[in-house]
Amino acid sequence: MDPFLQAAIDQAILGRDEGGIPIGSVLVIADQIVGRGHNRRVQNGSPVLHAEMDALENAGRLTAADYAAATLYSTLSPCDMCSGAALLYKIPRIVVGENQTFSGPEEYVRSRGVSLEVVSDPTCIELMRAFIDQHAELWNEDIGI
Repeated sequence: MDPFLQAAIDQAILGRDEGGIPIGSVLVIADQIVGRGHNRRVQNGSPVLHAEMDALENAGRLTAADYAAATLYSTLSPCDMCSGAALLYKIPRIVVGENQTFSGPEEYVRSRGVSLEVVSDPTCIELMRAFIDQHAELWNEDIGI
């Protein structure tokens, strides 16, 4: 198991255990995690605090060169908002744990020159499937349905 994807999974489990949506993310530069995050929409009553946004926030202000050397890991395919943040900061690589329960604008992100790899990790898939089965209304709210 990729240790950075595992760190994102650990964040997803933390979010689930806090009563939130089990999606986790880490931002990695030079083989070091510089930001960790998980979906905190429920916990913070936030409309925008998805896992990737939380990881970027927790990384703090970085230079353009830092972002250009970064990889964003997420347990779930990033949505339009989170994909847009990665594009805005020109993060060149995104590693996605799974896209079976939700798929963001992956082809668009790739068309913008980002290397986007989907791992199809069974743990990521099961975390989301179990959550969606138990909390469909909350999940639908998170993805804007």
